[in-house]
Amino acid sequence: MVKLFVGNLPPKATEDDLRSLFEKYGKVSECDIIKNYGFVHMKDKRDADEAIKGLNRYKLHGVNINVEASKSKPKTSTKLHVGNVSKSCSVEELQAKFEEYGPVIECDIIKDYAFVHLERSEDAIEAIKGLDNTEFKGKKTSCTVVHESTSDYTRDGRQDRLLSVWKRWALVQRVSHVSKRRN
Repeated sequence: MVKLFVGNLPPKATEDDLRSLFEKYGKVSECDIIKNYGFVHMKDKRDADEAIKGLNRYKLHGVNINVEASKSKPKTSTKLHVGNVSKSCSVEELQAKFEEYGPVIECDIIKDYAFVHLERSEDAIEAIKGLDNTEFKGKKTSCTVVHESTSDYTRDGRQDRLLSVWKRWALVQRVSHVSKRRN
């Protein structure tokens, strides 16, 4: 899994625009736009390298976009969807709230919802238990798991055990993606 940063996006750009551009180079597992930049997650490193070569300085809706490998270090994380986020809430405030439960790798607010990536699944469980259906910045927020990802699964059944933990806690509404490195 390779995360690419896409900068200098024009205001008209959509996630569908990005997905269709990058899918010409390989499998895209996730695509997000935040204001004038975005992130595209590609399955294969070679495909991602080709996308960088082919799309850096590409003219999208009349604007040259920047495409490069994301500078963030790949880590194990659990991605949470936070719904009904107040317009008065900043990324820093939301991140600080989730850091009460554990290390936050990434936090992005998009309109009235957000994605928060927590480093440890145990912390994500506690954050959901503590923050789901509670008021924050004047609005009652919801908090659910989007997906669990890791770069170092082995064939010892860790993936199955992790999913069973999530199911046992009844916190998985939709598991959209579980990536594992092939050994």
